[in-house]
Amino acid sequence: MGRTAFVFPGQGSQRVGMGLDLVQQWPYLIDRYYGPADDILGIPLSTLCWQGPAEDLGDMRITQPAMLLTSVAALAVLRAQGAEPDAVAGHSLGEFAALVCASVLTWTDALRLVRTRGELMASVTEKEPGRMAAVVGLRLAVVERLCLQASDDTGEIVEIANHNDFTQVVVSGQLAAVDRLLELVVEAGASRTVILRITGPAHCSLMSGVADEYAAALESVEFRDPVLPTYSGSGGVRVTSGAAAKGFLRAQLTGRVLWTDVVEHLATDGVNRFVEVGPGKTLSGLCGRILPGALVHRTGDAEQLKQTVDAVVRAEGRG
Repeated sequence: MGRTAFVFPGQGSQRVGMGLDLVQQWPYLIDRYYGPADDILGIPLSTLCWQGPAEDLGDMRITQPAMLLTSVAALAVLRAQGAEPDAVAGHSLGEFAALVCASVLTWTDALRLVRTRGELMASVTEKEPGRMAAVVGLRLAVVERLCLQASDDTGEIVEIANHNDFTQVVVSGQLAAVDRLLELVVEAGASRTVILRITGPAHCSLMSGVADEYAAALESVEFRDPVLPTYSGSGGVRVTSGAAAKGFLRAQLTGRVLWTDVVEHLATDGVNRFVEVGPGKTLSGLCGRILPGALVHRTGDAEQLKQTVDAVVRAEGRG
């Protein structure tokens, strides 16, 4: 029958109104998650998720806890309705939600950590403006070579941030270097380039200046061993302990996300159904391209979530 993985999206999937449809359908989420999140962080996170404005929601100090909260709420509904994963993984920021699902972190500890993560990353961006961009239609090795050329041409940093699928690579770096890289990839035959809705150069060496402070934040909370198979985008491999989970989170601040490797490892372990837990459709699209024929489901609104529950529970023989 195959196994089911819950996969959790990261920055770039945020949108004004995310989660609102869910709390209208399942109001208990407000008292259980949204209200406590507002109190823990001391900001109107619920209102920012549901009403925006988009500019504020796009600030990574807000984006990161907002995405975590929305994914945790969707996860709660899935589980309440009887849908359970056989394995979990998260893309970048989404790795925190995956660790919540696997009982490595409590959702409140994860919320505090991603708030700190967003603040630290934003502090880098304020000192050294940067951006991220997706390159579609070229293989990883080609983009790696062109990153080196763009860095040589500009004297600035541009590096691989994400290997999302076989022909989608995300780069991250300083403004002039990213701009030059985009010129080079078009010349090399890229079918499309997209500047991402992420306000800073994540997953590259520009973040090294806040690595120690980030590591200290990770050390401040308890990481338990995962209770179900969990895969990290930092290593592209299975996480076997709480200590390993912490190490992978530390590494992903400055290192690339190996999403293609994650999906291939999940497939090797028998996964053929992917549920994107949270807003958007980025990961369901990537999983479908990496594994043609895989079953993909979304939870971005109440109707999608209900359809996903029906499919997953039926597949597991619990319906």
